[in-house]
Amino acid sequence: MPADAPSLDTISVLLIWTAIAIYALAFVAYAFDLARRSQLTVERQDAARDRVLAGAGARGGASAPAEGTPAGGEPVAKPRLVMGRIGTSLTVLAFLFHLGGTVLRGVAAERVPWSNMYEFAMTGTLLITAVYLGVLFWRDLRFLGTFMTGLVTVLLGAATLSFYVEVVPLMDPLKSVWLIIHVFVASLSTAFLALAFALSVLQLLQTRRERLALAAEAGAEPQRSFLRTLPSAEALEGLAYRFAIIGFIFWTFTLIAGSIWAQDAWGRYWGFDTKEVWTFIIWVLYAGYIHARATRGWRGTRSAWLSIVGFVAVIFNFTIVNMFFEGLHAYSGLS
Repeated sequence: MPADAPSLDTISVLLIWTAIAIYALAFVAYAFDLARRSQLTVERQDAARDRVLAGAGARGGASAPAEGTPAGGEPVAKPRLVMGRIGTSLTVLAFLFHLGGTVLRGVAAERVPWSNMYEFAMTGTLLITAVYLGVLFWRDLRFLGTFMTGLVTVLLGAATLSFYVEVVPLMDPLKSVWLIIHVFVASLSTAFLALAFALSVLQLLQTRRERLALAAEAGAEPQRSFLRTLPSAEALEGLAYRFAIIGFIFWTFTLIAGSIWAQDAWGRYWGFDTKEVWTFIIWVLYAGYIHARATRGWRGTRSAWLSIVGFVAVIFNFTIVNMFFEGLHAYSGLS
């Protein structure tokens, strides 16, 4: 390589910033998609009202229009949410740049790219996007696109600005196969818990909308809300619960693997280190959420708040604990 050629790490950073910019564009496209969904709610309500009026006028002779057909007799075309598709395409493109930047960072460091806060954020947000895109093959959750791309844009951008460090050799305790297993599984768990978090936030919003809809009087003005086009609060809660269980299983493995690694590195399985304690606190929070969700009295809003608090604890563990608490897990890479 010529002396003036950029290093692999420099190219990696450029790819990451390109990915951030495309994620931001995907966020905008998804935002337009939500606006379109809001418009559709009013159009559907107007069409339904027109059908009722036309049916009332047709009594005594002409037959009323068939269900799903407006007063003019033309069938209702299924709306095409183009901006949602554009947002997904941009997310895929951003993911490819993100993947390229992450791989090049690993090649430059000659190890797995998750040994400090910058690299963990880079890999963790990559897996969040991967899980989101992978789930789209199972179920259309593009209504989460604004939330997920916004979250990744903020987390990855903040990490690149605040946590970036040059490639440095691994510290001795990190020279273990458990670095590959433990941290990767923790990142994968975070990705599923992030999806559960997004669904829980939407669940709270949908619950509020449904309550207002029940309390609204007949003849009220149409509600311009994209939430009317989304699954019910109960369905959103069920989806969040499924993803939280998967994330909890991976987090349980993270806790166990961390204990085994601690035994190899420091000669004890548990030492009440700050990072160890917070990892256990997060496990307890999600165990409580899963138990609460299985208990009829704690379904709904209260279980959703437990899911949200659990993910906030995950972010707190990754940022505040790493930056401001002393302990054996001082591998942020920051001076």
